[in-house]
Amino acid sequence: MNVNFDELRRWIGRSQAQEDTVTPVPVAALAATLDRDDPFPQNGDELPPLWHWIYFLPLVRHSELGPDGHPRRGGFLPPVPLPRRMWAGGRFEFFHPLRVGESIRRTSHIADVSLKEGRSGTLVFVRVRHEVSNEAGVALAEEQDIVYREAPRPGETPPAPKAAPSDAAWRSEIVPDPVLLFRYSALTFNGHRIHYDHPYTTQVEGYPGLVVHGPLTATLLVDLLRRNLPGARLTRFSFRAVRPLYAPRPFTVCGKLEANGKTASLWTRDADGWVTMEASATLA
Repeated sequence: MNVNFDELRRWIGRSQAQEDTVTPVPVAALAATLDRDDPFPQNGDELPPLWHWIYFLPLVRHSELGPDGHPRRGGFLPPVPLPRRMWAGGRFEFFHPLRVGESIRRTSHIADVSLKEGRSGTLVFVRVRHEVSNEAGVALAEEQDIVYREAPRPGETPPAPKAAPSDAAWRSEIVPDPVLLFRYSALTFNGHRIHYDHPYTTQVEGYPGLVVHGPLTATLLVDLLRRNLPGARLTRFSFRAVRPLYAPRPFTVCGKLEANGKTASLWTRDADGWVTMEASATLA
């Protein structure tokens, strides 16, 4: 597919700002979605890492959505003409916690747009940087890597899988049924049809089943860390999507504390034993 890369690079530097309030009901709803038995959140409670994704929702009118359920391209994000869009990874720095009840602000800008030719055809990567602030200043900085891909080609073979590590100290099996995916889509106001519309996912985008959200998988990895090291404070976190996960096949979130006591390695293993996401967490 012909991609006007010079036109796409004009989006570099484009910015936007959003404001929100850390209300308690979404926090309680995400806790229920993750099967946590947390008390109902009160003003002043810390918002767990990555849970800021349930705020600053993309409130786009229905008539302004594209055929994939995402906002039509060419607004804040560049109008990449490739049909498949995935969240490939991200990096975070945490400076101080966000808290329930406070007003927060997110400033975002397009940091980079790059073009690559891969085995599956043309790939366009868009790097977005966000800073989320409260009254105390910038609470966290985040970079997102979004990848756009061509439609699958007949007979296309996926890249060779990588065996997941076998030395996990912590592990938890997750069954990503359609209800789990629906609830997370609803909490994040994510209209991307690959997470809930099975005919569209399989017949249009060519996936074998509903796709598990990359941010949900990353959130489950951090949740595993919190359950096993409840007193630890996260200062940095990064993740990279390696292979998609599909509902309703079970997968396992895994992790271990490294010998230095300050770094945790985290990963997900699918039902076939392949690694699907790799992550690293730095602890205070």
